[in-house]
Amino acid sequence: MANFVLQVPRTLRSFSLSATSNGASVGGPQSGGNGGPVIVELPIEQIRRPLMRTRANDPHKVKELMDSIEEIGLQVPIDVLEVDGVYYGFSGCHRYEAHQRLGLPTIRCKVRRGTKETLRHHLR
Repeated sequence: MANFVLQVPRTLRSFSLSATSNGASVGGPQSGGNGGPVIVELPIEQIRRPLMRTRANDPHKVKELMDSIEEIGLQVPIDVLEVDGVYYGFSGCHRYEAHQRLGLPTIRCKVRRGTKETLRHHLR
């Protein structure tokens, strides 16, 4: 199993990644790094879903995604906004729920950094 280090924004730090049996990567925080959006595996419990109570997912779509994720892994990462070290998910609701229902501890995310003003914009 190959290991490598992916450099991510300073507040994310870098993650040491290794492939799992379903093709996903997992890792934990390390040090340093900067740049634009990056793709990393984040623990599900670290992602806040502020709009989750206002939106309902299609159960059929969630089930289809669960089957697909079990078979070939997650193909498209969810988008996550990182503000002051806190991760907020505003898209990928069905993929997020599928991972939760499967009991997967992490999910592949495309993380971009934002300001508190960017967060307020997403919450409107």
